[in-house]
Order: sequence, then C-alpha cells, then structure tokens
Amino acid sequence: MRYAIIADIHSNLEGLEAVLEDIKTKNCDQIVCLGDVVGYGANPKECLMIVRDLNIPCVKGNHDEYCSTNEPTEGFNPHAADAIQWTRKRLNEDEKKWLRDLKYIRLVANFTLVHATLDAPQRWGYVFDKLMAAASFTYQNTNVCFFGHTHVPLAFIRDSVVRGGTYSKFKVEPGKKYFVNVSSVGQPRDNNPKAGYVIYDMNEMTIELHRVDYDIKKAEAKIIAAGLPRRLADRLAIGK
Repeated sequence: MRYAIIADIHSNLEGLEAVLEDIKTKNCDQIVCLGDVVGYGANPKECLMIVRDLNIPCVKGNHDEYCSTNEPTEGFNPHAADAIQWTRKRLNEDEKKWLRDLKYIRLVANFTLVHATLDAPQRWGYVFDKLMAAASFTYQNTNVCFFGHTHVPLAFIRDSVVRGGTYSKFKVEPGKKYFVNVSSVGQPRDNNPKAGYVIYDMNEMTIELHRVDYDIKKAEAKIIAAGLPRRLADRLAIGK
C-alpha cells in the first residue's frame, strides 16, 4: 500500500488541486489528511468540499476547530484570528459540524495520524525539536506517526535516543519509532514555497517528501480580493 499524507491545506485551493493532481501520478492507494483544511486562505468551502468528497481519513486541526465554533481567538496572532472570523462567516452549519466531528487522533492501517502532538492533541503544541518530539513518543503506540501544524517537514526518530532533522526520503526500520511532519499543502514555512506532502510506501517501507509547484499568484490574488490580511498572501511566495 502507498499512502499520500497531506496536511495544512488552509483554504488554498490552488495548492490542494496541484497536490491532488501530483498524487494521481504516483500510484497511491489512499490519501489521508492531518487537518487544518480551512483557515488563512480564500477558499475554505471549496477545500472542505474536496476533502469531504474524497471520503478519506482526516483528523482535526486547530483552525478546523476554531473555524467551526465560536471559541475566543485570543491565542492566535491577529492575522490568523482575522482569517478565522472571516472563515466562520463563510461556512454553513453542516460544514462546521463536519469539522467539529473530526477526531484528534486516528489510526490508519498500522500508523497514526495527529495534527499537533500525541501527548495533548487538543492543546495544539508545536513540535520543532527533539525534546518536544519526546513527549509524543511516550504516547505513540505505532512505529510511525504523521503530524502537521508547524508546516515544516521534520522527521524525529526514537531508538535509544531521539534524533531529528530535515529529510527527503528515508527507510522505516524495525524497532524504531518515527514522528514525521509532512510539510504543508497550503502554506509551507520552510523557506520553500512549493506545496508539500509525503508518500508512505508500506511495501518498500519508505517515507518520501514531495514538493509541487502551484499557481501562487492566483492564490495570493484571491486572498487580497477577499479582504483577508495582506500578510497571508505575501508569505506564500517566500514559504515562511
């Protein structure tokens, strides 16, 4: 089985469509999503409809949660909070219910999906280093867990100690645990503006990062035309 793992679409229709087209060329058997389907971008309804119609395993991200409720947004930066308020007005109740009903953690085949962390998935912690990854490894019951949230592709490995760093492709070895960030479809933050996703090949036991060009200028123009914060458009071209 070959699984395409996508995350952090963030209402970026152009990024999502480009990634899905690329996945079609890679002979994947299944797509799974690590959440944050909405937020930031100008096409929340369209992105939500595509993911929903794919009928794929999907976990809840923090933007999915806040865009589908009336929870206060004090913990978000002003640009993100503005985008959440904007998105709330554009989703109907059925769409919000679909987002609310998503689980924080899911098991697919013999690997785990989570948006943020396994130790406290509903608190939306960020994993950027080995110490942060170690907390999730304590709760990881499968050899491989994929996560998103940071928009930065990093792979953490626990054998006798926890190691971590960037990656392009690596082998999954028996007896080790892997906590892997799959980049972001809609808003990469590793200084590479190309949309990112991962393929997990369970036959070859490999995890490979893929990057895809998409129409960034079109996505930017939509954000500006929608009246969303200009920063949300500007950051797409620099991948940060």
